[in-house]
Amino acid sequence: MRLANLRGRLLVAGRDGRFVDLALASEGRFEPDPQRIYGRWDEFVAWSSGAALGEGQPVGVEALGPPVPRPRQVFALALNYSEHAAEGGVDAPTVPQVFTKFATCLAGPSASVTLPGPFTDWEAELVVVIGHRAHHVTSGQAWEYVAGVMVGQDISARDVQRSGPTPQFSLAKSFPGFGPTGPWLVTRDEFGEGDAEIECVLNGTPVQHASTGDMVFSVPEIVAYISSITPMLPGDLVFTGTPSGVGAYRKPPVFLRDGDVLVSRIARIGAISQTFHDR
Repeated sequence: MRLANLRGRLLVAGRDGRFVDLALASEGRFEPDPQRIYGRWDEFVAWSSGAALGEGQPVGVEALGPPVPRPRQVFALALNYSEHAAEGGVDAPTVPQVFTKFATCLAGPSASVTLPGPFTDWEAELVVVIGHRAHHVTSGQAWEYVAGVMVGQDISARDVQRSGPTPQFSLAKSFPGFGPTGPWLVTRDEFGEGDAEIECVLNGTPVQHASTGDMVFSVPEIVAYISSITPMLPGDLVFTGTPSGVGAYRKPPVFLRDGDVLVSRIARIGAISQTFHDR
């Protein structure tokens, strides 16, 4: 099943690809607010498994907002692909390298993003959405706490990131529009737990290509690690890291410019696209 955000209302689609308004389809049982469904995830899953959704309609991706618009916590991982660590001249980490993004950076799948400066970079990522409060969860249990997955971009201002004696990850990755997600949430049962191809294309040219199976720390390991330290809440997001091929480590470096179009795809989910412009 897929969940989408159309002008602040939660839409649900089955495998036929057609969407219905959840509040209307459920006759008011569930609220239209896309964020609030995660607080009732088990109830929603039980209802949707037997619901006759009725005739839906196709929805253009360009009209959609972020599927999870107001998470309370947004976690992200650095260096979670070995080749990405290597292109930066460091070893792959032995424990997950976790930072946070601020929720105000989130945007929909077809966002127009203002460039804050000349050193803005791309990072295509699998984004995990938490469906249940998770605290001290084992890796063997972790997928049970996942509601679904999305495509995401952890867009980064490299000059801000490297502006001091220690990296400014959270601020550098939290400008408005620096967390586009979508195009919809694909529920765990539909996405499965297998590896998926991930790619990023800049102005028609592939710049990143890998499999989520190349991650240093898998989704279950990430959830287990974070939840061993702090409770993860329903509707929280986890940006799981990016493969090699980012602009900062190219020779010469390549950064996003006015008019650039960036497309990120993950198999079994879909694609998001951002257009960039100067201030």
